[in-house]
Amino acid sequence: MWRCTGPRWSGGVFGLGWYHPERGEERRSALPAGKPLAFAVEGERRCLGVRRAGRWILCPHAAVLDGAGARDQCADCARLDRSRSVAADTMADDPRPYGVYLAYFGPGLLKVGITAAERGAARLLEQGAVGYSWLGRGPLMAARRAEALLGSALAVRDRFGKAEKRAARRALPPAAERAAALAALHEEARSLPGWPEALRAAPYAYVDHSEVFGLDRIPAEPGAAGEVRALRAGEEIVGQVVAAAGADLYLGQEGQGGEAVPVVVVDARLLSGRVLRAAAGKVTTADVVRAGSAADEGRQEGLF
Repeated sequence: MWRCTGPRWSGGVFGLGWYHPERGEERRSALPAGKPLAFAVEGERRCLGVRRAGRWILCPHAAVLDGAGARDQCADCARLDRSRSVAADTMADDPRPYGVYLAYFGPGLLKVGITAAERGAARLLEQGAVGYSWLGRGPLMAARRAEALLGSALAVRDRFGKAEKRAARRALPPAAERAAALAALHEEARSLPGWPEALRAAPYAYVDHSEVFGLDRIPAEPGAAGEVRALRAGEEIVGQVVAAAGADLYLGQEGQGGEAVPVVVVDARLLSGRVLRAAAGKVTTADVVRAGSAADEGRQEGLF
């Protein structure tokens, strides 16, 4: 059976990845704005294993995962994955060139990060960056030093929580203001002493993702959108794709009436490791929590 492997961006279009363990096959289904979506969760959520050299290595335990977590690996597979990982600093010998980027997520939410140059802007789409500009390009360790330099000298963070990103999308300033904020940081970063010599500087060139994500279709009013925070077997999600940013999929809800929210956001990473079937009903039956409700108080968000 096909298991979902989570959110996948390709050609500027959001979609879901799929893997068939018995056949060793992969595929992707695109979910552009306006596409209807109706699926039911079937059975247990299983660890996907580890992806190496472009293929999946199946989890030897076929471990069952929590339905509320964004992680799609059991502890053993996550440990194996991190044993050879740039993100975990256990792959310092990677010979590929890396790009250092500055990303804009909202007012005051400016980030520095690195990604393999061959991936282009894919990492920025995956993170839900509203806008970005490249800062430099060079060997992995030089890129890491530049990232650390901005963190220590300018207190530029290297990650933000999911709740911060979602809230910022609802109240974005004009694109010109976003670009100006990133331009100022780019100029300040390039003037820092101690810039790695092996890192080739990139000129400032702002790229905005608001239209790609469809952010103008996301409700701006607090509480106007709901969130699905966990999935259980038998639950259904039904709606029409309104927008997508990073791993977040925004679905319009119709025909529910009452106090139902008009838009529901689902972190598509919750679908990883799941078997999904066509929905039998016409409304979302998974628990939906109104964004900004009292349930949010004191809740620690996962970072990505």
